[in-house]
Amino acid sequence: MADTIPNTDFRLNPFPWFQHMRQTAPVTFDERFDSWSAFKYNDVQRVLSDYASFSSQNGESNQGLDVSIINLDPPRHRQLRTLATLAFTPRAVARLEGRIAEIVNEHLDLVEDQGRMDLVDDLAYPLPTIIIAEMLGVPGEDRARFRRWSNQIVGSEPRELGKSPEREMGEYFRQLLPERRREPKDDLISDLLAAQVNGQHLSEEELLGFCILLLVAGNETTTTLLGNTILTFDEHPEVVEELHANPSLIPNAIEEVLRYRSPIRMMFRTTLQEVELSGQTLPAGQGVVAWIASANRDEEQFPRADTFDIHRTPNRHIAFGHGIHFCLGAPLARLEARVALETMLARWTNIRRVNNDPLEPLGSFILLGLKHLPVTFRKR
Repeated sequence: MADTIPNTDFRLNPFPWFQHMRQTAPVTFDERFDSWSAFKYNDVQRVLSDYASFSSQNGESNQGLDVSIINLDPPRHRQLRTLATLAFTPRAVARLEGRIAEIVNEHLDLVEDQGRMDLVDDLAYPLPTIIIAEMLGVPGEDRARFRRWSNQIVGSEPRELGKSPEREMGEYFRQLLPERRREPKDDLISDLLAAQVNGQHLSEEELLGFCILLLVAGNETTTTLLGNTILTFDEHPEVVEELHANPSLIPNAIEEVLRYRSPIRMMFRTTLQEVELSGQTLPAGQGVVAWIASANRDEEQFPRADTFDIHRTPNRHIAFGHGIHFCLGAPLARLEARVALETMLARWTNIRRVNNDPLEPLGSFILLGLKHLPVTFRKR
């Protein structure tokens, strides 16, 4: 394609390029990557939801994330997703609110007297990591390893030469699964071991895929969402004043951050057959990048799309995907973000980014977020 991805600031601010592509080449082929890109809301939504035309199946291997539900099509996807849904029912997620508040307060206590923190390292990373690790039954002393593996899998941290984070996580869980078979506990791993689909237990590779996916997705999305929220609030201090006065607007603000600065930049699909998309004919067997962060700034769907508006309604963003692959952990991510923000705003005022520290974007092509976010604050 003639329009190349700009190098400068793209990882922090891709939105001008997205707007240009929506206006000039909403569905286009990139010879460098031998794949198509879709930028407009309706096209992205279709790519994400029309599994008969756009497959999630990853045929590269039969292990790790490649056999998790994120890379499966129906009917197997539907069967396995039904199992995973049980852990993320509204009732199951609501029961976690007290524990989430406890973790948030513990981590804010550690930095409160300093008047300064790294929002990512001191809160946004540990909160979701602890929660999903506890849900799975992963010992607390192993969380640092999972952060490294998770960051490497999504590309926000370089992989070590000759090492595979998927393989290392798989080996870790291969040792943990026999322990849970012998002594089941009240955790997700024990539940998955006991679960059956059509009278059959999950294969070991399917179990490993579940564990790896839940740990990666369970911390990366919320970590990125919280960082993006505080960065956006810093850019719009009037919003923070409004939220201090009316905390009931915090859920609305979270939804608008999800639209305005989507944690998930894109998802990938493969065409199963020749298909037409916005006047372009895509052959079978072609890769397609669905630019979620661009779709959520589509002016045809969102009036004043480049304006951050916590009163926006309706707000039909697709930050958590669409269709059968809609993010299972969305209710948990929303709850973690809400509790964290409610607690921070109740305890602190004047939460501002340390502006002399340049923003460092994640290295991930999938995620749109920050490695670090130093902020200062004052106790109320």
